[in-house]
Amino acid sequence: MTSARTTLTRWGNALGVWLYRRSDGRIVGPSKGTTIGLLTVPGRNTGIPQTVAIGFFPHGTGYLVAGSGSGSTRDPQWFRNLRAAPHAQIQIGAAHMDTDVRVAQNAERDRLWHEVILAQAPQRRRYEKKASRVIPVAVLTPHQPRP
Repeated sequence: MTSARTTLTRWGNALGVWLYRRSDGRIVGPSKGTTIGLLTVPGRNTGIPQTVAIGFFPHGTGYLVAGSGSGSTRDPQWFRNLRAAPHAQIQIGAAHMDTDVRVAQNAERDRLWHEVILAQAPQRRRYEKKASRVIPVAVLTPHQPRP
């Protein structure tokens, strides 16, 4: 049985995604040092594309995303799906991009978390304390099809 909180979260996400798409991100915009955008990745069990509005952190030619789940003790569903996917689509404002996905590990993850994510959004530190887990970080780079 789905809890009322889960149902409200799903409706809220669906509304946020709808508003973002209709306004090219003008309605659901930046938030405290974080670029808000849409991430679309296939479900790891169903293969059905799922879209979520999340925070993106510019990094090089791509973006970083952190699976904080607002301090949840478990990785959010979207990050579990991302972990299983080699590619994802993102929308930042009106721009759309196909990306390659790589989950940062160990020292690289720690460096990206501290030097990029916390530098841009220091309030994210409280999520790590609340979650009592290492918040995973994924690197999304523009997809380069192989010749």
